[in-house]
Formats: sequence, structure tokens, C-alpha cells
Amino acid sequence: MLRKFLNDIRGNFIVLSAVAMVPIMGGLAIAVDYTELSRQRAATMSALDAAGIATARRVVDGATDTELVAYAKDFFEANLGTVEPENTNLTVLLPSNNTGGGTLRLSATLKYKPMFLPTAAMLIGKSDTQTDVDFSVTSEVRLKNTLEVALVLDNSGSMSNYGSGTGDRRITLLKAAAKQLVETLAAQASQMKQVQKPVQFGLVPFSASVNVGPGFDSASWMDTTGISPVHHENFDWSTMTALNNPLKFAQKVGDVWYKRGIGWGDTENQPLTRFSLYQDMIVQSGREEIPNSQEYVCTRYRRNGTCRDGYWTEPDYTYTTSQFASWQGCVEARPVPYNNDDTTPSSSNPATLFVPMFAPDEAKHLWRDLNDDGYNDLNNDSFGYYNSWWTDWSDSGALSRQTDMRKYFRVKPYDAPNAGSGAGPNYSCTTNPITPLQDVTKAEGKDVILDAIDDMEPTGNTNVPEGTAWGWRVVSGGEPFTEGRPDAEKGNDKVIIVLTDGANTYGDLGSTDDAGNKSTYAAYGYVGKKFASSEPTTRLFKGTSNAINKTNYSSSNYTAALDEQMQKVCANAKTAGVLVMTVSLDLSESNTSEKKAIDALKACSSESRFRRGPDGQPAKLYWNATGATLAEKFKEIADELSNLRIVG
Repeated sequence: MLRKFLNDIRGNFIVLSAVAMVPIMGGLAIAVDYTELSRQRAATMSALDAAGIATARRVVDGATDTELVAYAKDFFEANLGTVEPENTNLTVLLPSNNTGGGTLRLSATLKYKPMFLPTAAMLIGKSDTQTDVDFSVTSEVRLKNTLEVALVLDNSGSMSNYGSGTGDRRITLLKAAAKQLVETLAAQASQMKQVQKPVQFGLVPFSASVNVGPGFDSASWMDTTGISPVHHENFDWSTMTALNNPLKFAQKVGDVWYKRGIGWGDTENQPLTRFSLYQDMIVQSGREEIPNSQEYVCTRYRRNGTCRDGYWTEPDYTYTTSQFASWQGCVEARPVPYNNDDTTPSSSNPATLFVPMFAPDEAKHLWRDLNDDGYNDLNNDSFGYYNSWWTDWSDSGALSRQTDMRKYFRVKPYDAPNAGSGAGPNYSCTTNPITPLQDVTKAEGKDVILDAIDDMEPTGNTNVPEGTAWGWRVVSGGEPFTEGRPDAEKGNDKVIIVLTDGANTYGDLGSTDDAGNKSTYAAYGYVGKKFASSEPTTRLFKGTSNAINKTNYSSSNYTAALDEQMQKVCANAKTAGVLVMTVSLDLSESNTSEKKAIDALKACSSESRFRRGPDGQPAKLYWNATGATLAEKFKEIADELSNLRIVG
């Protein structure tokens, strides 16, 4: 058998074997080259991704365009491994809008030179120059790796109403939705270990005013010397003359009123301000009977000299005194244009400083016995103002009684009546203080925000523009609150989320107003008062268009003025690169006044960078929620915020 095989010269087996070897070896060459090509492609892609992340960080650091391109190339080539850099070509497309973020795109082409494929190609009659393989890969990095959010939430009285479609109060629904938003973003942010403070949240509860916190009474951005043009609105320090009281009088030097006379004690020659008023208003807070101070007084005697009738005198007392009230942290709106912007407060421009709220004692006597002798020294009241929390100096007219500063330096007697609920110098200061930005990736930071949300309680009117302005100031990098990143830092988004359940409101007195206040006292003071005689209009109306009647003191006109102020602060914030998201709660477009509030919120909002509306244009960052859908709307907001943070 073997001899026959060796003697067989026909060659069929060899021919068949030779023919079979061509596809076998070609397939093997292709397999080997494909494996190597895939490896080089993966290495190129990995190097590209690494270069993208590294270069993105340099963008955030502020490197120049030339430096960024060079850095990307060096980083890319250093991470190619066994891939030859000369076989690659890198293209760097820098973000079109570096400030606040953008997209960094890195593209690379690789020319792969096969090891075995040229031989295989020659076997089938092709040249080796036809076997090079070109391919490209792209990596995009969205520079949105940090986020700062201010929750600007309505705490007005109407938030106590029940949310439509639910059995819960609106404030309860809001607390749940807001906390879930914080939890969602905190969970996402916790995955970003390489970024410091990836997501921060702050809280601005607002109603008729905003509370910055009483701990800031000596901050550099507060007006502690009384130099702001609005600081002494409603005050007439000229009533305190040396002629009336040489021991305790006021003197104006430049723009500052000073304490003069030895009756001031340690505070002599210090400025007279709203802060000093809080300190100087004294009340008899306690008393103690002086031993053996009672005396029996005989009024009728017998012939033998004994006493027939008499009475015991009241005992003498020693009194302890204390400060009547302290500043609770609310501030007034700054004068135009600073009420609607984030201008850094500076004593060189006094109008930029923030003034503590001090609601004047309105005309009406809280007590009438001035010397505690049991006899009234003042007449019965003829005025019905609610915020009467002190006694007036005299029985003069309502305006002079309200502005006369001498009254605040009387001591309130021990047995004087109490003021009405909510009345006092902190009238209209009803919200909890602002919570500055907190890093919610840290348990302690997240707990601070969640606890502050839980502590919200509704009362008072609605001042959306003032809340929005303070939301901006919370996320900005400069004073008053400095927890935010610098405004020009790249890769960071600053967001304000504003929610309200109604139109802007300012208290219309709707009754006889002999003092000319025209409104209750709130963040813009009294609508009927000007802070200077040279001013053509009051603060609430100042800076508004001709559509606002400057002498119409009705609640509807106040709402219209606040709506215009709101549009200005929103426009300014958006121009500064802040994203404004707005939410209306339980407002219907079929109601005329509510429709106006909806339109105002919609106009105030920014445009989405990701979503499109039915008209193909960018969707507005506005949500119209009911009580039943509020949680769902906040989930949509969470999705929008998540898109801002995607890195990859």
C-alpha cells in the first residue's frame, strides 16, 4: 500500500492541498490582523477618552486654547501604548462657549498597517499598498461637572391651602417634592469622586420679605452706620434736639446721624441706626417689691386721734429691664437698580448695602400712663393702625406720631399691654433664614438642606422678585453669600428654581390712612413713602414702565409693579449666565389674574439646552403643576438638572 502511494505521480492530493492553503492562510492572516486592529482601535479610544477628561479639567482651570490643544495631543500620544503616534492624527474641537461649560470634542484617525494581510493580498493579485486600514474615533466631554442650585420657595400664607387633587397642604407637598429633588441629585453626585462639591443646594424661603439671618448684623455688606439712602426712611431724627433733651439728642454729620450727650452712656457718639434702635428700646421685664415699702395712710381720724378710715399705699418696686426686641434677620429691597441685581455691596456705594427691616410703630398708643403714676397722660386713640407696638410721643397727627423718634427711648412699663400678634419692628419678617449652599454629597450638608425644607411654615404676602434676587445672590460667587464658585468658573452651572402658588402681593391698607403709608410695611417699605424728597416716586414703582401708574395705590397696581420688578431680576440673572427654572402651583390659565401670574413665571424662565417644544424651539424651563402633579414635575426638573451634569 505504501509502495503504491509513493509510486503514484498523479499529484492530485498535493494540488488540492496547495489550493486549500490559500484561503486557510488568508483567513488566518485576516484573523490575526483583525485582532491586532481591534486592539489598536481600543487603545486609541482609551487614549482619546483619557485625553478628553484630562483636557476638560484644564479647560475648567482656564488654560488658553493653544495650551489646551497641545496638552490634549501630548496626553493622547502618551497613552497610546504600543500604537505608533505617527500612525494617528488628533483633532481638538474646543467648546464654543467656554464660560459656564460647553462640549469638548476630540477626534482621532488611525492608519493601521496589517502584518499578514499584504501577503494574503499578493496571493490574490493585489498590491500591499491597498491593504492599509483607516478608521476614526470620537470622544465628547460635556463640561458640566458641577452644579449649584438655589431653591426659591413660596412660604406665603396661601401655601397653607390644600393642594388640588390631594388631601395635603401645599407646603407639605412642596416639602416632599423638594426633598426628593435634593436626594436624587445627591445620589447622582456621590458617584463623582474626582470632583469637589459636585452638587450644592441652597434654600431661600420667601413671603413678603427674605430673611438673611440675624447672625449677619455686623457683616460688611449690611448698613451698620446708616449711610444707605433708604436707611432713615420713615425716621425723623431732627425731633431729638438738644433743646428738648441736652443729655440725649441727635446730630447729623454728612450722611450719618450720631448720638450726642452724656445720657447715651457707653454708646455716646455712635451712629443712630436701625440696629441701634433695636438695642436701645427698653422694656420693664420684671419687678420685685421693696421690703416694708407699703405704708398705711389714714384719711379720717377719731377724736382720740386714732384712725377711723385709711388705705395702704402700693408697695415700691425695683424693676429689671431688658431689650424689647432684636433684629430677626429680614432686609429691605435695595433701591433701584440694585434691588434686581447681584452688585457686590460696598460702603463706597451706600445704595448697594443691605438695610435691616424696621417697621415703624404706627399711630396708636400702646400705653398712655407715661410716668406710671396710675393716671393717663395721653388721650384715647383716634387711629386704628394695626402695627402699633409702642406708645407715641404725643397726641399729634398720625404722620408726626409715626416719625417722631423720641418715643423709642421711653421705657415700656411693666404692666403695659402687649402688641398684637406679629406686630413689632420685625413686622412682615415671617420666614426662616436663608440656608447657604451646602454640599449635598456630604451627609451633614444634605441634612442641613433637608432640615431647612422641613422647617418651612407659610404666612404673609408674596414677593417673588425679592426671593428670586436672593436666590441669585445665594448661588453667585460674591457677597453677600460666598459659598458659590466664582461666577466665571468654567464647567459650573448656577440654577435658581422659583416656585409660587399665586400672584405677587403687597399689603393694601384699604382704610383711612392719615400717615400716608398707602400700604403695610414690607421689603419695599411703605408704598406711599419716598426715601428722599428729590425722588420722583417710591421704591416699589421706581424703575417700572409707564404702564404702572405711580399714584395708583391699589393692590392690583402693586402686583403689576412687582411683576415688572420680577422680569427685570430674571432678565439680569439670565444675562449673567444663571439658569432660571419656574414652577406655578395650582394656578389656572382660565383665571385672568392667575393667567397673568403664569405668563410672568413663563417669561421669567430660561430656555432648555436639551428639550424642544412642539414648535421646534427650545422648551421653556417652566412647569405648571397642581398639588397632585407637583412631585412628577419636580422629577422632570431633576432630569433637566441631571442633563446639565453629564460628563461623557
